[in-house]
Amino acid sequence: MLHILQQPWPWYVAGALIGLIVPALLLLGNKHFGISANLRHACAACFPAGIKFFQYDWKKEIWNFFFVGGIFLGAMIASQLLKNPHPVAVNPALVKELAGYGITDHNSLLPKELFSWENLFTIRGLILLVGGGFLVGFGTRYAGGCTSGHAIMGLSNLQWPSLVATAMFMAGGFIMANLVLPFILQLHN
Repeated sequence: MLHILQQPWPWYVAGALIGLIVPALLLLGNKHFGISANLRHACAACFPAGIKFFQYDWKKEIWNFFFVGGIFLGAMIASQLLKNPHPVAVNPALVKELAGYGITDHNSLLPKELFSWENLFTIRGLILLVGGGFLVGFGTRYAGGCTSGHAIMGLSNLQWPSLVATAMFMAGGFIMANLVLPFILQLHN
């Protein structure tokens, strides 16, 4: 059984499991799903001082905290017990392109040339990790939710703002991956 869990799962298994979240939440009476909502719930629980935005019954959304806790616990279990013993399979064309940017370590899911403490304080690291993190947080708040909330739950509820947000997430991803990221990866220390 452990051998089966250590292998990459096909997209149709993961897609079906994610798709089952929507009817399960609707049957339980919840219409909101996503990670970013937990930040608001945490602030409402910890800082209930006179800020109107945080004055609501956050205890009705306590299941969200368990959901995020499950994500962390699942990630720890997967990274320690279920990690695939085989090297990461990277398309040879991508390996060649990444080598042109000085990224040659493909021993883990995240290349050490980008995701390490030494590289955090480089121009490239600051732009990708700090700047990217800020933009994701800002964009999530500005769009009124994250990709999972809009693309999974919002589209399932036929919400027009979620369709617009999801289309913009996709367009932004294509622009970033094809135009902006190659420029940033060319930056050297």
